[in-house]
Amino acid sequence: MSMLTIEAVVANLQDLPSLPAVVMELLTNIDQEDVDISVLAKKVSHDQALTAKTLRLANSSLYGLQVKVTTIQQAITFLGFQTTRNLITAAAVTGCFAEPNCPGFDHKAFWRHSIATAACARVIARRVRFNQDYAFTAGLLHDIGRLVLVSSFPAAYERAMRYRQDNDCDVQEAEAALLGVDHVAAGAALADHWHFSDTMKMAITHHHAPDAAGTGLLATIVHVANAIVHALDLAEDADELVPPVSSAAWTALGLNEESYLHIFRETELQFKEIAMVLMS
Repeated sequence: MSMLTIEAVVANLQDLPSLPAVVMELLTNIDQEDVDISVLAKKVSHDQALTAKTLRLANSSLYGLQVKVTTIQQAITFLGFQTTRNLITAAAVTGCFAEPNCPGFDHKAFWRHSIATAACARVIARRVRFNQDYAFTAGLLHDIGRLVLVSSFPAAYERAMRYRQDNDCDVQEAEAALLGVDHVAAGAALADHWHFSDTMKMAITHHHAPDAAGTGLLATIVHVANAIVHALDLAEDADELVPPVSSAAWTALGLNEESYLHIFRETELQFKEIAMVLMS
């Protein structure tokens, strides 16, 4: 059985669904502040489904607005540009990929895990005074390479998921053994293809290896959030395994036991509400 190459993965990226142009623009410019907000609001408003989902998120109790926002411009006014951009991205990405025909890959569990990791990363970021919007988006996208692999190579991915079940191992180990390319490498390839910022690429590439030189705090936050969400079993995945946590990453966050208990509770509460909007 021949293994995949990263070149084959990259070649297949052209056949994957495209994000709306306005979302591509947002992801490309995530590190920039000088964006014409009225132009952005107008562009997003042309996509009715994207607008509706974004506004439902903005009006959720997660953001505690005292007024009901009915336009993207209002959302930006009350929540700020970064938060609204984050919500638009979340609404677009979760609606972008169709459910693949791949026994062994639970599409709903995948998104439950991604959304929960986004919620947890956001909660942790607030505790350590890091940008909550970066954290949310990185948490949402950290495993996006799995969708790349399962969408492009469903038969091969099905074999990898069978291997995972038979050998009681984690997803990354099964991918490496059966495919030769894991979801981290595939996610990094998609990050390049979709022109993600360097900040986001680094978090996706190093969420399993936050100790690598120069990875930054965002990868550390996503690494710990990913482990917490696996431990809480919010994805409701029968084959769930809690990945090993880097002690250096755990220590780097500088949080005590009481802080983590709060993080667990907040993550569970926020996840339910966000999932209700994004998975509907």
